[in-house]
Amino acid sequence: MSLPHAILTALLEKPSSGLELTRRFDRSIGYFWSATHQQIYRELGKLEAEGHIRALPTEQPARGQKKSYEVLPAGRAELARWTSAAHDPKPLRDTMLLRLRAAAVVGTAGVEADLRRHLDLHRRQLAEYEEIERRDFPPGKDGPQDRLRHLVLRAGIDLETFWTRWLAHAVEEFAELPSAEQPVSGGPEPARPQSR
Repeated sequence: MSLPHAILTALLEKPSSGLELTRRFDRSIGYFWSATHQQIYRELGKLEAEGHIRALPTEQPARGQKKSYEVLPAGRAELARWTSAAHDPKPLRDTMLLRLRAAAVVGTAGVEADLRRHLDLHRRQLAEYEEIERRDFPPGKDGPQDRLRHLVLRAGIDLETFWTRWLAHAVEEFAELPSAEQPVSGGPEPARPQSR
């Protein structure tokens, strides 16, 4: 499970409260590892119980005051262990690809419009990533940490580039398909009831 490691990474970059962490997930880490606010708060409790993080002391503890957390040596060691371990790539699981496979046997009604919607969403995400690249990685910003962070961003840019190209191709293919209501494959026909 990688959520605790994502949280440890974020806290090593900057000690934060749970609320600040959820905002950072919404803005940056969430681009490649999403988590709900509840998952983040639950994981903070587990990490604290395991001795990987601790709440920073406050001058005047008050009820309802947000706690900020920092990573302890055990948390840094766990993150280093996880980072250096071998991990197999995960197989691609994408609902759109499964829906296209299903459309081959039940018909394509509604799929083309959703392909176009996905294309628009991926184009917007690509534009956002490219804006982040222009803003955060100007020429000459090439320290080791910057280069690794830029590498992560480049993965996002390359993936969105792939999806926009593939979806544009899929939309072109749909323009050449027969009627949207009919199956597009020569697959087996449903059994018909026999007359008596």
